[in-house]
Amino acid sequence: MISTRKELADLLVDHGFWIPAGVPGLWGRTDRFEAIVRGFDGLIVEIARESGAERIEFPPVVSRDVIRQTGYMESFPELCGSIHSYREHCGRHLDLIDRVEEGGDWSPFLEQMELTLCPAACYPLYPAATGVLPEGGRCFDLSSYVFRAEPSDDPARMQAFRQRENVCMAGPEAVSDWRDEWSDRGLDLLRGLDLPATRVVAGDPFFGRGGKMLVANQIAQKLKFEVVVPVTSSEEPTAVCSFNYHEDKFGSAFDIRTSDGSIAHTACVGFGLERVTLALIATHGPKVAAWPAAVREALSL
Repeated sequence: MISTRKELADLLVDHGFWIPAGVPGLWGRTDRFEAIVRGFDGLIVEIARESGAERIEFPPVVSRDVIRQTGYMESFPELCGSIHSYREHCGRHLDLIDRVEEGGDWSPFLEQMELTLCPAACYPLYPAATGVLPEGGRCFDLSSYVFRAEPSDDPARMQAFRQRENVCMAGPEAVSDWRDEWSDRGLDLLRGLDLPATRVVAGDPFFGRGGKMLVANQIAQKLKFEVVVPVTSSEEPTAVCSFNYHEDKFGSAFDIRTSDGSIAHTACVGFGLERVTLALIATHGPKVAAWPAAVREALSL
């Protein structure tokens, strides 16, 4: 295991996995790194296909109305990536150019767009599912780059990263069972790659004083599990995937109903593709050819 954040970051660059992009939490990835990502992502896609999930893809942006309807700004305002663009009524273009060339703040010349960067791969899915679900509900498999504004020197805490998600929409019991089944699948999958993975009850980083109560309730009700793996710390292992039961939050927000007319419950499982790849490198070392043969075979490396 790599002992510090800096050592891991240096190793990733020195061994040709990453390219510095000049901003904390932003890295370029080489094909050496992407080969591992593709191998792991393919394992999840195959599990989802065999379980009957519908494959669907969205771009890495989402309507601002979705952010509003989900209550994202109440819970995670400091993570939001709002999109802005120049509009002539905000100021003369030549004045904007002067401001940019001076190295000044050009935000007064920009106007907020109807889009934000997507904070989770599943967010665009819920408004698309408005209406009545078929009997038995629906399950989806999707992936996207997502953005969270939390610059850090921790290689595992990026501002732009990829999630592979699976989502279930159905009645409460079916959704809860689905989440628990995926929790077992995810843990088995990671341990099958010789990762020292552990499943823990977890909570989201809700904002503000009220956030502490939300986290406490989330943990008490076991609405969120994470699988953690030591990457730069044994004492504070890194979450590489999470399993979340939303109850009727998204069903209510977007009027998603079961075949009997009830508000649908939803759950999602999300794998951080870069984080899993980092866990593999931290565990097995930077020389992929020296990894256990079974791991390389599973990842098609």
